[in-house]
This record gives sequence, C-alpha cells and structure tokens, in this order.
Amino acid sequence: MSIALYRKYRPATFGEVRGQEHVTDPLRQALRSGRINHAYLFSGPRGCGKTTSARILARSLNCAEGPTPDPCGTCDSCVSLAPDGGGSIDVIEIDAASHGGVDDARDLRERAFFSPVNSRYKIYIIDEAHMVTREGFNALLKLVEEPPPHLKFVFATTEPEKVIGTIRSRTHHYPFRLIPPSTLKELMEDLLKEEEVTYDPAALPLVVRAGAGSARDTLSVLDQLIAGSDEGGITREGAVSLLGYTDSSLLGEMVDALGARDGAAAFGLVDRVVEGGHDPRRFTTDLLERFRDLVVLSAVPDAIDKGLVNVSPESVDQMKEQAARLGPAELSRAAEVLNQGLTEMRGATAPRLLLELLCSRILLPATDGDQGVALLARLEQMERRVASGAIAPQASAPAPAPAAPAPVRQPSPPQPAAPASQAAPPQQPARTEAPEPAPRQAPRPSQPASRNEPSGWDAPAPAPAEPRPAAPASGGPLDLGRLQGAWHQVMEAVKGRRRFTWMMLHGGDVQPVGVEGNTVLLGFSKPNEAKGFTTSGSDQVVAGAIQQVLGAEVRVAPAGVGGPPAPPRRPEPAPRPAEPSGWDAPPVRNEPAPVQARPEPAPEPERPAGPPPERLLSDRPEPPPDPYEDAAAAPPPEDHGSPAPVRNAGPGNGRPEESAPREERPANAPAPRPASAGAASAGPSPSGGSGNGGGGVSLIETELGGKLIEEIEHEPSEGF
Repeated sequence: MSIALYRKYRPATFGEVRGQEHVTDPLRQALRSGRINHAYLFSGPRGCGKTTSARILARSLNCAEGPTPDPCGTCDSCVSLAPDGGGSIDVIEIDAASHGGVDDARDLRERAFFSPVNSRYKIYIIDEAHMVTREGFNALLKLVEEPPPHLKFVFATTEPEKVIGTIRSRTHHYPFRLIPPSTLKELMEDLLKEEEVTYDPAALPLVVRAGAGSARDTLSVLDQLIAGSDEGGITREGAVSLLGYTDSSLLGEMVDALGARDGAAAFGLVDRVVEGGHDPRRFTTDLLERFRDLVVLSAVPDAIDKGLVNVSPESVDQMKEQAARLGPAELSRAAEVLNQGLTEMRGATAPRLLLELLCSRILLPATDGDQGVALLARLEQMERRVASGAIAPQASAPAPAPAAPAPVRQPSPPQPAAPASQAAPPQQPARTEAPEPAPRQAPRPSQPASRNEPSGWDAPAPAPAEPRPAAPASGGPLDLGRLQGAWHQVMEAVKGRRRFTWMMLHGGDVQPVGVEGNTVLLGFSKPNEAKGFTTSGSDQVVAGAIQQVLGAEVRVAPAGVGGPPAPPRRPEPAPRPAEPSGWDAPPVRNEPAPVQARPEPAPEPERPAGPPPERLLSDRPEPPPDPYEDAAAAPPPEDHGSPAPVRNAGPGNGRPEESAPREERPANAPAPRPASAGAASAGPSPSGGSGNGGGGVSLIETELGGKLIEEIEHEPSEGF
C-alpha cells in the first residue's frame, strides 16, 4: 500500500518548506541566535505548512545539537520527530477540535508542570486552536503567561481572530500564506520525477488551479491523477475529465459566440453544458478565467511567454485572435458581468437560468455596470464594424428620405385661422347673456376655439375672465326668498363640508328667518343651540356653503334667541293686520298680542322709551301701535271666541319681548305667574295679562329658555 504524497514528501526541515520563506527565515534566525519565545501562533489557510512547521520547530528545539535551525536528523529526538517517526513523549500534539473544553485545559495545566522525560523542552502543539472555548483559554491563560522554563506552546489555527486577545498577545504570531502556483508547479515536477511518472505539462496548471494554493490539496489531486493514469501517464484530457473543468474548445466557442452577438450559438452552448452534466457554476468560473486570460493577453501580448497565462499550446493562437478582435473594454465588461453572476449563483436554486441571464447581459448592448466601460465597449464594437464594412450600407440611406412628408408640414392654414379668431368674438356676447352658467360652460367653448391654432386661444381667454365677475353680479343682493328656495342645496353643501354642523341644523330644524345686509339670520329654538352654533365655528361653515351655492359672501348669525336680531325675522307686517278677527275672542283685555306678534317694522329703538309697566300690561311696543290699536281694542267687546288666536298671539307676543322685558318683568312677575294656571278657563288674568299668551309662553320663554318654533292652531287645553 502506498503512502499519500503529502505524507511521504512532508518537509523535515525548514529548508524543505516551500513558499513560506517569510516564516521559516525568521524562525531559523531566532533558533540560530537563541532568542526563543515560550509561545508561538501559526495561522494561515489549510495545507500551507502550519503543523509541519510546528513539528520542525519542536525537532529543532530538542535536537541534541540544538537549539539549531537545521536538525541533525540522527539523534533520538530527531529520529522520533521525523515525518515517518513514531513521535516523542515530550512533544504532545493536541487536536483542539475534540479537546478544547475547560476540563481538557485543566488536565493540560496539571501535566505541563512535570519536567520532560528525555528532551530539552516539553512542547505542546495545539492544532485548530480556534476551537478552544473561551473558558479553556482562560484556564490556560496563567500557564501561557508565566510557563515553567521547560515548557513551550505552539498554537496552529486557520482563524487567529478567534483566539482570545490575552493569549494572542503573549505569543509570536507568524501568518502563513497560500503557496504561489509557480512554486506548486515546481514541487509537482520534482515529485513526478521522484515517482518516475510521465505527465503532460498542460495538465499541471489544472492541478495547481484545483489545489488553490494549498500544498496538501495540490498533492492530493496529483496523487489521484497518478493513481488513475495508465501507461501514458497524466494527460490533460484526463485532468479535465477528473477535475470537472470545461474543455478549452467549449470555452473558445462560447467566447466567439458572445463576441459575435450570436444568441442562438450562445444559448446552444449553455444547453450543451447542462446536458453534458457540467455544473453551471463551474462553467461560469471557467468562462471567467478565460476572459481573464484574454484581458491579460490584450494588455500584454507576450503574457504566455512570461507565464502570466497558463493555457494549452493549441489554444494560444485562438486566444490571441479573440483578444485582438474583442478589445479590452468588451472583455473587461464581460468579465465583470460574469463576476457579478458568480456572486448571484451562490445558493441559487436555478443556476442554469442565471447562466442564461448572464449570457443575455453580455449579448445585449452595454446598458448597465460601469458607464465608462460600457461606453468604451460600444465604441470598440462600432469601430470594429466600421473596419469590417458592416456600417457602410447605412451611409447609403441618408436622412433626406423623410423629406417626403415635408409638404404635409406646410401649415399655411394659420393664416385662415385669423378669420376664425374674428369669428370668435360673436361667441362672447352669447356668454354674457347667461352670466350665471358662464363659469361652468367656459371650458366647453375653449375646446372648439383651440381648433383654430394660436388665434383661437386668444378668444376663449377673456371668456373665463368675464363670468367670474359676472357671478356675483348675477347673484345680486341676497334676499330671504332666494335663500329659502335654495336652503336644501345649502344644507347639502353644509353636509359635505362638516357633518356636525349639518346635524345641528337638521336636528333643530333650523331655517333662515331673515337677511340684514350681508348677515343671514337663522332661527334657533333654544339659546344653548344658538350659542353652540357660533362657538363651534358652524356659522363659518354655513356661510361658506351659502357662498358655494348662491355665490354671495355673507355672515351667518343666530336670531330669535337674545335680542336685537329678533325683530327683523319676519318683515311682513302687512298680511297680519288682516287677521283682527282672530284677536276678538281672547279674554285678555289688555293683551294685544297679535299686534306684538308682527311688530317687525323696527320697534327696537322706541321700546326703551315706553314705561316698563305699560309694556307688561299691554305686552306690545308703543311706537308702532297705529295699525294694530284698532284691532287690539276690538277684541274686548266681542264674544269670547275661540282662544286659539290668543294662543297664536302668545308666540308672537313672546318673541319681541325676549330682549327687553326679561329684565323688567321681575317687578310685576307675581301677577302673570298665578294667572297662568287658570287663565285657560277663567279668561283674563287679574294683572291684565293673558293667561295663555302672556302667562304660558312668556313663562316658558322666561323661566325655561324655550322658544316657539311653529304656530299650530288647536283647541286650548287646561293647565297651559
């Protein structure tokens, strides 16, 4: 049974370690000068010689002639620590991946204090040191900080950042690196000669690439190729087949298809890759490597001779031709697209789809990525097409061809458009005839006017300007009849603006009762409703709704609940005198309530002139009694007709007295209050006031703050 190459040819001295001279030279100098530290930390990628160097260091320290940079190889220590030796009892190698706990660290600490058996130093080589737990490191901390003179530590790890800082700061850290490809190639050539195996030199770059800078991985791949080779030795085809690399001819075909913008050929090659069982990720990686080589060839024509590009001899001519044909800009753009695609392929569930998308990005004109590179790629492509004569036919197709539609371009009709603009003015007076709908119809005439070129736009321009001032003019001064007719629309507008205000007006059945100048008076049944109407800002909402519907800017205020605004609520005194017959029957001699029910012609200024007692007895203002005194005097001699008119007079009687008599009534208050109980049956009250009108309604208005909303004729009932 053969031994693996990486074990058979493991270095035994620092001089045999290849590619790590930056580590071996300082160590040899330290051994030569005797400046040896008590702990070392070797870090770096796998298979680059960390553990091997730790064993060589232990061999150099315990050599009979040492410490020495070059062990003798003949003493017992050197023989036992040789690559094929059985090991030494004083050199303990621990795998921290399985012995990294705190208990293992405590056991090591207890044994470390014992002196070495037959060597100069007791050396602990802790491999995979990053696997030691934090508690384990803390258990070793004191020992590593102040070890006994015979104790040495060597920590080997691929992740030095996971070693706690207190341990790392007490060691000499030597970072190992990946071995250069040229060094690995020389190493393999020496081993193949030593093994007497024939090989194809074109296969070694594939092995180096598979090893990825690790000597152990490279030797493992080489060992596998040797084991699978026949009498012909190692061939490139065998390496490609075994390692899964894409054939060079297939890569060349893909580069040609992408460079020629041949989508059918490119996607056909992708299908061949997948059907052949190749991994799309591996193919993308190989294609990226090929574009990298082409970029180097385009920049350095003799890159193959200098060893910058490792390719098979039969592919050299093809690659040089491709590099010259595509150009560095196009090659670098394709390489960038593939590099981004490899990042996207990691963990992707559909790598073939991503590979096809990458091909489509390369085939399409440069629209993404670095704009400078994309522009250069497109310029180079155009230059190549011009050089090959592909763009020459385009010069024979000049732009004068579109000159044919030039006659269509003759827009001399703008001159006839001028008469159209002259015809436009007749449309304007038609709009002035109906100023109200003008603002809404303004956009419609503007459309036909737009047909007449720029001159048509001049005509509709003044049209919208006229209806705006005409709108307020058409509205004119707002009167009560017009407002009442449009009150339903006003309520809908209020509902759209603020639902709370609409509920307040709708629930209280509030209606407009008068218009004074630019003030609209609304009748409320309760004073608190009127107060809430103004304090909540609902008056502004109603004013806005009135302006929206009727186009009049007004101010809204409550009326009938507190003073001066009440009289102008019903400015129709003429029709009421026609009802003197209704005032005959009431048993109230001194209550000309009907006269007061309609004293709307501004009795306000003269009310204070009359004496308060007379107002209480007559319940009417003195200045305007002329048309009503006869009607008021007639009722007493008449028969005791129906008291319904008296009840109707009450509301009218109470409304004008809401403001002034409230404060003066307390003097004569005792008289109307007892009379209100029996006035319905006994007739006139002792105080001369009406039991129904002056006592009932006035009492409700005075004491309870009530207000009559509507007059309904009905038979009188006792107790009211």
